[in-house]
Amino acid sequence: MVALLTTLGVILLFLGLLFSIAWHELGHLATAKMFRIRCTQYMVGFGKTLWSTRRGETEYGLKLIPLGGYVRMVGMAPPAKRQQDASGRPMSRWRAMIEDAREAFNSEVQDGDEDRQFYQQAPWKRIIVMVAGPAMNLILALLLFSAVLMGIGVQQETNEVGAVSECMVSVEEAGAGCPEDADPTPAAEAGVQPGDRIIAVAGTSTPDWQTANQQIRTHMGPTELEVERDGDVITLEPVLVENELPARDEDGEIVYQTDERGREVFDDQGRLVPETETVGFLGIAFAQERQTMSAGETAVYMGDTLVRVGEAIIALPSKMPDLFGAAFLGEQRQPDSPMGVVGVSRIGGEVLSQPLPVVDRAVIMLTLLASVNLFLFAFNMLPLLPLDGGHIFGALWESLRRNLARLFRRPDPGPFDVAKLMPMAYVVFLAFIMFSLLVLVADIVNPVRLLG
Repeated sequence: MVALLTTLGVILLFLGLLFSIAWHELGHLATAKMFRIRCTQYMVGFGKTLWSTRRGETEYGLKLIPLGGYVRMVGMAPPAKRQQDASGRPMSRWRAMIEDAREAFNSEVQDGDEDRQFYQQAPWKRIIVMVAGPAMNLILALLLFSAVLMGIGVQQETNEVGAVSECMVSVEEAGAGCPEDADPTPAAEAGVQPGDRIIAVAGTSTPDWQTANQQIRTHMGPTELEVERDGDVITLEPVLVENELPARDEDGEIVYQTDERGREVFDDQGRLVPETETVGFLGIAFAQERQTMSAGETAVYMGDTLVRVGEAIIALPSKMPDLFGAAFLGEQRQPDSPMGVVGVSRIGGEVLSQPLPVVDRAVIMLTLLASVNLFLFAFNMLPLLPLDGGHIFGALWESLRRNLARLFRRPDPGPFDVAKLMPMAYVVFLAFIMFSLLVLVADIVNPVRLLG
């Protein structure tokens, strides 16, 4: 059964990734056709074509390597300006690369395409076409996060007592029972019971988990504790003791250690290492319940996630040595290591095979797919060719040049020649391919394990 669920999870998340790619390319296709740009191909994947069909002037298909997709639009670059070379010398390698790229861009231009080529469109139209792809990923991420956070809800602590620790034991001894000479925890000694709802600590009202937890951690010694039990309010007086626990910020989130370069620190089992602090200790675990978020809270959550995605993209070059070591040198794979299609799909299999409630597994799967779509949005907006952001930058630069020329009454500089940047685009594309292959090897021989 575990093997079946693992396989099903891999397939489901892989199909989700393929849909995300297809959804991205649909944004380009729909807006291009809206502006009457002729599109010859809509493909999911690269390499050999596995399946295709033609509808009108566009071929739709699926290719072998699922590392992305593309919509082929005619006339991506303007024709070359006429240049005279009196010396008769052959063109430079750089120039040859530019002209080869231009020829590839314009190879499918036919009679009747005089006003249907990409470069002929106004800059604002080209920007819309290029933004539409990443925007589709952003929309899909919004829909998925909304379904999870506003529809299903997420597990959050409450001010209700979920469990009471019977005795004071070290972390190493936890789970092995209480030794005979172990002291009872303050909660056990004071008579705190599971199901009690903590409504005040030392006279301070605690309507939520954050307040209750913070008040317990900031008090030591005899402390008045008001709890609601079976509709009655009971006052207890546990003697809170000092204990070294994971540090938390003002929102109750655990604060994790970072190294000198600001990177999170992991232990030998791939778990984040928290900062610690000496605080008051009661000896309880708060109960959790599934709670939905408001639209505003969901927006804030998405914004925070997008910031973390941006930070992860910036940190990609710094993770290359660790990734190489994990792929070829047998070094430990870091939990925050970059993953590709294989790695993310494998995580889907791991999640679905866990003995968790179905709704919890669904939440993890949907959240993971939403995060991937946020990454696709942010990554494709980088101002580098051949990414969408590179074409957006070119259109913005063209608009700026033309407006300045109009302002200073100079001749129109013409369309931005994207072909001139293709040698640099080849370098970016080659780097992407090498990085993808490195991630693929690491995902196969030394995969990230989300659940340890």
